[in-house]
This record gives sequence, structure tokens and C-alpha cells, in this order.
Amino acid sequence: MTDDLAHAQPDPDRHAEFYRGVAAKRAFAWILDTILVTLIVALVAVVTALTALFILPLVWLTVGFLYRWITMSGDSATWGMRLMSVEFLDRYGQRFDAATAFLHTLGYSLSMAFVLPQILSVALMLISRRGQGLTDMVLGSVAINRAA
Repeated sequence: MTDDLAHAQPDPDRHAEFYRGVAAKRAFAWILDTILVTLIVALVAVVTALTALFILPLVWLTVGFLYRWITMSGDSATWGMRLMSVEFLDRYGQRFDAATAFLHTLGYSLSMAFVLPQILSVALMLISRRGQGLTDMVLGSVAINRAA
């Protein structure tokens, strides 16, 4: 990261309050988001007279992807993250736009498809200075505590 970009996001040493507890909050937000996606998938199954069950993995993947992309495009956080007071900033310190939200969701989806990238991503969230997962590091994004 260049010096210009390093100042765009809160410094984890001088402004530790932005990163304090974010990894745990992201875990709880992930659980909440998974429950919400499950409810939406169940609703889709009912609305389609259960025919969606024949392609359940595809429905689940599509609903999960759209849920994350749309919610992160709107307010730089999923609904679960909003409840946990966490938001994303891009490499320039700005909230996600639709393109960045799409790329972050794509990276998340790819890492969830394979065990090793997901384990690496969780480990990076726990040990990196800014609590960044694998997709965050690739995009230069960070998850921070939302300002009160």
C-alpha cells in the first residue's frame, strides 16, 4: 500500500477503536446474514411451489450473492453488519460503490467455495493489523466499526 493510500483508512495503531472487536462482529454478522439468506431461500421455495428445491444449490448461491451485493452497494454493509455496527471502506477510505461491492462479493463467494482460502481468510482477519480477510487484502478494503 502506498503512503497516500495508507492515510485514506484509519490507522490501526493511532485509531484502534475503528478495528476493536470487528472480527467477532463480522462473525456474528455472518451468522445473521446466513439466517436472512436462509429465510429468503425458503420464501423463494414456497413462492415457486417448491420447484426451486430441484435447483436448491443454484438458488442458494444466487440469493446469497444478490443479497450481499445489493446490501453492500447500498450502505457498504450487509444487514447483519449494520446490526453489528460494522461497515466496509475501500482502499481510498470511501464506502463501497456497486462495482466494489460486486468484486468483494465475488471474492467472498470464491473463497467460500474452497476450504483453504476460507481458512486463510479467517486467519488473516484474526492476525492482520487491519483485520482484513483474503478478499479485503486483494481489494485493499477494510471492515471498521461504524461511527455512532
